[in-house]
Amino acid sequence: MLIKVLWINWTFLNFIVTRGYDDLSANKVAQQYTTFSACQSCVASIAVDRDIQTCTRMEEIGSTSLDKSTWWYVDLGGIYNLYNIRIQFKDYGGYTMRQRGRFAGFFLYVSNTTDRHMGHLCYKDGPELPPLDFNTNCITHGRYVIFYNERLPGKIYPMGYENTNVFTELCEVIVTGCSSSGVYGGNCDQVCPETCQYRRCDIINGTCLGCTPGWLGARCNKACPVGYYGLLCESKCVGHCKDSAGCNHTSGLCDKGCDDGWTGWSCTKECPIGTFGPDCVYKCSGNCFGDVACNRTTGMCDTGCDIGYTGVLCDTGCEIGKYGKDCSVKCSGHCLDNVSCNSTTGHCDGGCDLGYVEPLCNKFKNDLESNALRESCNEASYIAGLSVLAIICIMLGSVCLFLMWKQYKLVKKMRSQQYISIIRTSTQDNNADNCQQYEELRI
Repeated sequence: MLIKVLWINWTFLNFIVTRGYDDLSANKVAQQYTTFSACQSCVASIAVDRDIQTCTRMEEIGSTSLDKSTWWYVDLGGIYNLYNIRIQFKDYGGYTMRQRGRFAGFFLYVSNTTDRHMGHLCYKDGPELPPLDFNTNCITHGRYVIFYNERLPGKIYPMGYENTNVFTELCEVIVTGCSSSGVYGGNCDQVCPETCQYRRCDIINGTCLGCTPGWLGARCNKACPVGYYGLLCESKCVGHCKDSAGCNHTSGLCDKGCDDGWTGWSCTKECPIGTFGPDCVYKCSGNCFGDVACNRTTGMCDTGCDIGYTGVLCDTGCEIGKYGKDCSVKCSGHCLDNVSCNSTTGHCDGGCDLGYVEPLCNKFKNDLESNALRESCNEASYIAGLSVLAIICIMLGSVCLFLMWKQYKLVKKMRSQQYISIIRTSTQDNNADNCQQYEELRI
């Protein structure tokens, strides 16, 4: 009678809790830690067979057992959008509190793998004992629903928790949600926003459980701020987009192409030498002065045009009749057969008109001869003048030397005469003195 009443209550409550949502766990593959040795038919799969009268039973855990923890999980067969998890724990009628104490302290995880640590903690039992017919909303997505319980040595558990002979007996585990991807709502008939990551949204209100790259907001309907892109808008645009526009908020690419002077997947590479413009689609003229490349942005020659070329891009040869740097020099106009001169050198490559001399054909032959004659005469006159000047200098030098010699001879003669006069005067004085002495002796 008790089992029949429980079945009726279970069926009614199951309809209330799960109405509108799909049963995702019915008859799916399930696994558990250990099966109770005295009940080999109490395997994990009978917790999803939709028969409340059959229950799993695992080896006990607790202070008197070698095992201190246990687990059970169901594989939903794919990643689904979940709404609710309901568990019917075995009820023995008069042992309800004991069963609740065994059930107490459990964890529920939803994961994409069988590792609970890699999943989302959906429920953690508190100090109050759980009902044997338990359910909780778990708004998330995943493939595996994992039940886990433990009785660790040395840990003090709340009042009512069983700590010995803790058997885990699951009669039914019902996981509800939407079996179709990308939908939500009570009847799973509302479509999740396209910008939700993996098209997954909250099964109740449709808010996204994550956004695709380039989008933000509860419903992922706000584009990344200008200058940012990617998942969670965490990546900063680094390319040089055309007209300095921001990159695509989803991919980081430049939708309108690269700015002048840049190329590459994300417009981060400078143009190769010899090219310029948006995406480097244009080639330089090759006529820049000094044999340098043109500006990769504008295509202009920063050093100016090479000799014989002009124009903004130095891609235009000199017009007929001009040559040289910036085509600023006029040809002589005397090239043979009235052809234009070479735009680079100004030479008449085909020769000069009659009477004119190469290479520029800008001088008449007779004029050159007259000029040569005049230059020859001027040179002879210059030489003759120098010769006369040299003779005059020599003559003046000779006169100066002669006069200096004459002066020397005159001075020498005068000094000789003075000397003779002094000698004579001295001799006379001596003779007079001698005569006077003689007279004195006679007296």
